[in-house]
Amino acid sequence: MRVRVPASSANLGPGFDALGLALGLYLTCTFEPADHLTISASGRDADRIPTSEDNLIWQTALRVAKDVGDAIHPVTLHIENDIPIEKGLGSSAAALTAGVVIADQLLGLHWKPHRILDEAAQIEGHPDNVAACVLGSIVASAIDAGGVARAVRLELPAIYDVAVVVPDFLLPTAAARAVLPDQYSRQDAVFNVQRSALLIAALATGTTNAFPAAFEDRMHQPYRYALVPGLEEIVNLRAPGLLGCALSGAGPSILVFYEKEYAQVCDLVRQIFALHGHASETLPVHIARSGYEMG
Repeated sequence: MRVRVPASSANLGPGFDALGLALGLYLTCTFEPADHLTISASGRDADRIPTSEDNLIWQTALRVAKDVGDAIHPVTLHIENDIPIEKGLGSSAAALTAGVVIADQLLGLHWKPHRILDEAAQIEGHPDNVAACVLGSIVASAIDAGGVARAVRLELPAIYDVAVVVPDFLLPTAAARAVLPDQYSRQDAVFNVQRSALLIAALATGTTNAFPAAFEDRMHQPYRYALVPGLEEIVNLRAPGLLGCALSGAGPSILVFYEKEYAQVCDLVRQIFALHGHASETLPVHIARSGYEMG
């Protein structure tokens, strides 16, 4: 059996813990029941993927089995990874999603995608990345009053494209979360609500003149300027064809939205990283229109 899960980018500027999109970089897991647990890994950052019982994919599968009151048998699991780890591209969300899907398959649960999403969101603690992993494309998500994950997907207009600029340093999510305040002013909350609504409306309708204002944010990126050298200059970049730049998830990668035929705007982001002493690479990824896939 085989499951392939896309990378993801969360927040998209103002949509903190609410907006995400799936990216065409993949975590692929091949698995089958076995007498004892065997995990192997290859691909990008394979040396950073645990191959013992504490592997996140396997631990997630065990968690699902516990949640449904069942036991899961050992497997032979091979992980082929394309997603940079600890770079803000949803590597842990992809692993969580893969673990839920593997448990669903091995336990014969026959869960629909929204049930997969709900389980993954409960384990992750927020739905933005896993919603993109499960549903693909651009997704707005929330946990409702009953604790159930709700998500709605939309397509990126054909006139736009995305890329990711990945710098040569890591930023653990815990460190990026630690710098955020416990409370926000009403003014900042209203500011982000306005921009999030504007961003979704602009992406849904292809209203180019709503950018770059739609990517403005006061909830997380300003607090992370000190953790990502050049971030302040990057989010304030303005250039022909550039819709806007946003920290990808907790960072340090940068998500770049641009009008088609303007892919060169990514070089401006790389130049800023270089001015701050860091090399980087541009990953010209497409938005993955599908979430996880079996087979």
